[in-house]
This record gives sequence, C-alpha cells and structure tokens, in this order.
Amino acid sequence: MAKTRIAFIKVNMMYSKGKDALKPLVFPIVEALTPDDFDISFYDERIESLPDKPDADIVAFSVETFAAKHAYELADKYKKYGLRTVMGGFHASAMPDEVLKHADTVLVGDAEDTWVSYLEDVKNGCVKQRYDSKNQCSMACVNNNSHCFDGKKYLRLGMVQASRGCKYNCDFCSIKSLYPSGVRQKDIDDVIKEIKNSRERLIFFIDDNLFVNEKTARELFTAMRPLKKRWACQISMDIAFNDELLTLMRESGCIMVLIGFESLNAKNLELMHKSANIGVKDYEAAIRNIYRHGIMIYAMFVLGYDHDTARSIKETYEFAMKNHLAVANFNPLMILPGTSLYKRMEEKGLMRFDKWWLDDEYRYGDAMFYPESMTCDELMEGCRAARYDFNTFRNILKRMFGAKVNHQGVFGSIVFVLINLISRSEIHRKQGGFLGSVMKGDT
Repeated sequence: MAKTRIAFIKVNMMYSKGKDALKPLVFPIVEALTPDDFDISFYDERIESLPDKPDADIVAFSVETFAAKHAYELADKYKKYGLRTVMGGFHASAMPDEVLKHADTVLVGDAEDTWVSYLEDVKNGCVKQRYDSKNQCSMACVNNNSHCFDGKKYLRLGMVQASRGCKYNCDFCSIKSLYPSGVRQKDIDDVIKEIKNSRERLIFFIDDNLFVNEKTARELFTAMRPLKKRWACQISMDIAFNDELLTLMRESGCIMVLIGFESLNAKNLELMHKSANIGVKDYEAAIRNIYRHGIMIYAMFVLGYDHDTARSIKETYEFAMKNHLAVANFNPLMILPGTSLYKRMEEKGLMRFDKWWLDDEYRYGDAMFYPESMTCDELMEGCRAARYDFNTFRNILKRMFGAKVNHQGVFGSIVFVLINLISRSEIHRKQGGFLGSVMKGDT
C-alpha cells in the first residue's frame, strides 16, 4: 500500500526571507511522532521557497499569530488542488474556530498527543475536525541533528527545550493561556543528552523561563558544567541577585540571558502582573550584578501600557544605551489572542483592528490598539525610533565597548557583533512590512 504523503510547513509571516531563523524544534518532534507508514517532508518558508503544489496528500502547518494570514492564504490555495490541510501551533490553539474556516482540521495544544491521534484517524479514514491536547504528555528526547534540517541554512545555534509553560501569569503573554496548569519539565538526563549530541557550540534554551525553581535550575546547570558548551536562555528577573546561581550559570557556559524588563514604570508592571519585576526596585543594580558574573543581557521592553508616554519610550531607549545592554527589543504592546489583555482590550473597544493579524491595513510595528497616554502614531514612531537608533553601527560599537561583559574574549565578542548585525538587519526588513504573501500583489 502506498504511503500517505505529508508536507509539514513552518509558515513565514511575510514574503521576504530573514536572516534570524532558528531550527524549529517542532520538526524533529513531529518527525519522531510520525509512523513509518507515512512519508513526511519538511519545509521552512522563513528560509526556503515552497513548491507551488506540494507533492503530498496532506499539508500540515505550524502557525504563529503573525503568520496566520499567510497560512490561511496557503491553505485556501492548496485545498483548491484537492489537498487535505491541518493546522497546529500557538495561533491554532488560541483561535481554533477561525482556523477551521481555512483548514480541514485543527490541532489544539501539544503535538505529542494531537498529532498521533490525527494520524491514527487518517489511517482509519475517520478524521475529526478538531483534536485537543490535555497538555500533560511527557516531553521526549529530541534529535536536534535530525535529517529534517538537512539542506536548510539556520543560524548555527543548537536549540533545546527543558520545560513548557511559565510559573508567572503576565497580562500580555500567551503562554499561560496555552499551559494554564503550570510548567512541565523534561527529564534532565534527556536535556543533557540533547546538548551533548548537538553539533553546535552555542546552545539556546527556548523555554519561556528556564528558572522554573532553584532546585531544578541548580541540577541542570551543574550537569551542564562538564559539557563545555556556551549557552543562552530566557529567564525571569528574580535571578538578578541570586549570586550563587549566577555563578553556576557562568561556570556552566552561560554567556547571555534574555530578560523581560518590560517597563521602567512600576505602575505599568502592576498592570502587567509582572510579579518577578515588581520586587526588583533597582534595575540598574540588577544589571550591574548580572554583568559582574560575566553574562550579557538581551533586554525586552513592552511599550504602550497606560502609564507610557512618547517621552517614556525615549527614556527607555536612553536607559538601554546608558546600561550598554547587549541587545534590546522595543516592542509596541502586542495584543495576542488568548490573553487576558486581548479580552480586556476587546471589551473596552480599544482595538484598532478587529483582528490585526488578518487586516490588510496592519503593518509590522503599527499600534494594534488605542493607547491611554499617547497617540497611535506616537507609539509606533517612538518604538521605531528606539529600534533604529539603538541599532546604528555607532551605537552598536558604543554598547560593545561601554561594558566589558560585551567583549569578553573572542567568542563573546563574535556573538555580540553577529547578534547585533542580525538584529539590525531584521528590524529594517520587518518594520512597516505587510503580513501575508505576494499572492495579492507584491508588497
């Protein structure tokens, strides 16, 4: 019997290709879950062109909100060719009814149980429209050298996931809506095995917050110490003054942490429910302490909450420059479906677009809502100016040599320069760009 052919697509948010694509762990996860009586091929539209008509019976999409419009365009196109379509990912989990207007089937939640159930029903000829995960499945060991990445040019960064979910419940974050019951952790032995097997020297943990609790963090960092890898991760602000843990992180190879500073205004932090930050009274002292341990900082700011003004956006940029942050994102507040923020904004009638991710007028970097203390244009222009100014060549060099931590050794200096050049390139590529494809006209 001929095998059922599946084309699995990681969808791009816009037509142009980027330089910052990282290996999507969903590829090897899905590959391992797919039985031998299926023939599956993988496409990453962020770095490669898709065939006009995939040589497949089923087209599966992994969809994020910014890429939803283009995913729907592709699904509508492929269905005209008689191909079956199925969608999963964060956006599909947040907006399953919307997805079913374009896809034959939607997978809500983790792939470990939904994908397996879906394929079993494909074999038996009884496919349902919707499959819901209980989000309680174990996180199996991933082959991060999988053949599904062959021929694809990603950044030379090994991708590892040690946990899913976050212990916090920030107002604007979609993670809690997908994993409301808390954090699930992978067996540390499996995490260490993945890191050992990675061909890349530099590892990035995609966990939303690697600091789930001090005990497991200590166990993980201690086990990583002999591996002689360099690594980076996302972590919460409550790590900033934990000297013992920061020392262990550095000894185990940590060179950079991504931290959500979000706002310099305590009232905004309260609105965000950003409890990890509220207790930190002095951001600059926190930065100095992390630097003291030889770790660079990639800072993320969310701009546009009620107590933000055009002036405070400028002050946030000045703060980032003064403290020589290795990298910083200055993002206009993104209203993501599934979050408590989205529901509140809808109820108050503050959304500029009914569904910004589908609106032909929305452009990347636009204000998605009507801010309390500034105009939409002030929010958009303020964030754009902060992004552009922070990433001028002059300011990249100023930040690099302004803090010793940003040019520690050859490897650290190379990482600093490369990540800043890529960040600069991607900001200029995406800012002001339309979501979707060129099927409705080249933008």
